[in-house]
Amino acid sequence: MKFILDNDLHIHSQISLCSNDKEQTKERILRYALDNGLKTICVTDHFWDEQVKTDNLIDFYKHQNYRHVNAINPLPKAEGVRFLYGCETELTKDLVLGISANRIKDFDFVIIPTTHFHMKGFTISDDINSPEDKAICWLERFNAVLNMDLPFHKIGIAHLTCSLIEKSHEKYVEIFNSIPEQGMKEVFKKSAEKGAGIELNASDMIFAFEKFTKKEIDVIMRPYIVAKNVGCKFYCGSDAHHPNDLESAKNAFEYAVITCN
Repeated sequence: MKFILDNDLHIHSQISLCSNDKEQTKERILRYALDNGLKTICVTDHFWDEQVKTDNLIDFYKHQNYRHVNAINPLPKAEGVRFLYGCETELTKDLVLGISANRIKDFDFVIIPTTHFHMKGFTISDDINSPEDKAICWLERFNAVLNMDLPFHKIGIAHLTCSLIEKSHEKYVEIFNSIPEQGMKEVFKKSAEKGAGIELNASDMIFAFEKFTKKEIDVIMRPYIVAKNVGCKFYCGSDAHHPNDLESAKNAFEYAVITCN
């Protein structure tokens, strides 16, 4: 896979409640780009559009409206670096996307995680527990996003092998063993056709490489290999919440690219 490691399009700042780290400033994020030769970076704090109504919005997202995330602006500038303004929104269990068409226009890039399975009752139903059910849910949620009327040139599908899918080591691997090959090929082919970006998430890669055997890693990396084989485009995402996360990201990206080849 020919891939140039010159971008990081999934970074959280101190604005995001999941970070709340005074050291994770926009200036520190820009310094990370300069120190690592990155040409494009994007801040993607968690966001739920207040124009999108849902009955079961969790408190975490009630506070992260547009006024909250827009406080990061204006972003600092440096020669040779594009610093994009983005967000990470959410997909509910009823397949409602947490950003309206009007609001997408205000962002340079929008990442959509389809694998936040830890938010039971909000992102997935309470009765989805078995590896087989989660494998089906993985495909259904991914496919639901691809069927939406979105400007896919500015859409990223975030951390498809997220550690939040399943706490159990054995069940986590079983989920990816249970996703049908044909179903996986179909969603990634659709992604390639629409032009959505597929994320190589440093946090997820570090989780896989540190916790699993070589045989298990082959199973976990299968989605990315399938995506590569059908012509998907990839982007890097450190998913950094703290400065230390930024320091380890590039090595994880490099390992992921090597593993996918």
